[in-house]
Amino acid sequence: MSSNKNALIRYKTLDKCLKNKYRKYTLEDLIDECSEALFEFEGKESFVSKRTVQLDLQNMRSEKFGYEAPIEVYERKYYRYSDPDYSIHNISVNESDLKAMNNAVQILKQFKDFSMFKEMNGVIQKLEDSIHATHQKSIIHLDKNEQLKGLEHIDILYESIINKKVLRIQYKSFTAREANIFTVHPQLLKEYNNRWFLICLYKGKMYNLALDRMEHIEAEENAEYIDPNLDGDEYFKDIVGVTVSETMKPRNVIFFVDSSNTPYVKTKPLHKSQEVISETEKGAVFKICVQINYELERLLLGFGDCLIVHQPRKLRLRMEEKFKSGFKNYQGLNIEED
Repeated sequence: MSSNKNALIRYKTLDKCLKNKYRKYTLEDLIDECSEALFEFEGKESFVSKRTVQLDLQNMRSEKFGYEAPIEVYERKYYRYSDPDYSIHNISVNESDLKAMNNAVQILKQFKDFSMFKEMNGVIQKLEDSIHATHQKSIIHLDKNEQLKGLEHIDILYESIINKKVLRIQYKSFTAREANIFTVHPQLLKEYNNRWFLICLYKGKMYNLALDRMEHIEAEENAEYIDPNLDGDEYFKDIVGVTVSETMKPRNVIFFVDSSNTPYVKTKPLHKSQEVISETEKGAVFKICVQINYELERLLLGFGDCLIVHQPRKLRLRMEEKFKSGFKNYQGLNIEED
């Protein structure tokens, strides 16, 4: 059992004893009660030390967990609450606290349909009941789509990462005629642009596999898991999206954004490295330092004629070619309106 769980059981036990008006509890009695409570929960002998209980009482008296319990020693050896109506379960909260908790509940409820969060449903309901949450319509709306293909795989992938399990994944990319089998060492789950990816080690290199292209997953019980101790923040620091190259160095990407879109790009940077190089009434020139990948191109193309790439030259030429191809697609197109 985790130490946090042990502590919660001890606090609950101490609270029950300290508010009992019909029995006197010495420190030794409190130690015995805590040991007995842990024994009942774990089903095995569990001894709580004197120092542990003394520290628990100190924590309950303090502001550390918000209890500030009025614990007193009377007749020089017995412990009780000086306020007979006090309990750590009756912590008072003001209206501002209730509003904050209610807002948190509304956000949590938006995740309830994801399979990996189904165990939270009961917890969310308890929170609603305990704070008398208002059943208001959602004010904060997160961009999510529970019907996305591949979400059913999140559970097994998540558990495999936590428990360090090797997986055999039947995977069919958009360009492949048939599915292939990948034996991978899962490392991270990454969501980008409302699509989920597994970052995994495959034949000594990192790959990203889209969950919506996975057809079947099973554990490879006889394979030894390889853990490179991947740091997600470090791994993704030089990119936009999910595609990371182990050999490509980040490049300075310099681009102009017209005045109507400059405030948007300022307040929602394309990458954390973004900085403004210059600005006039016509717009601003920005710089980011990233690897040049497919997701970056798609992001830049999404601004249409409001954004012009200046550097690097290869990226600028590729953007030009994309716009020329797009223009040709519209030339001579004659579609009758309904």
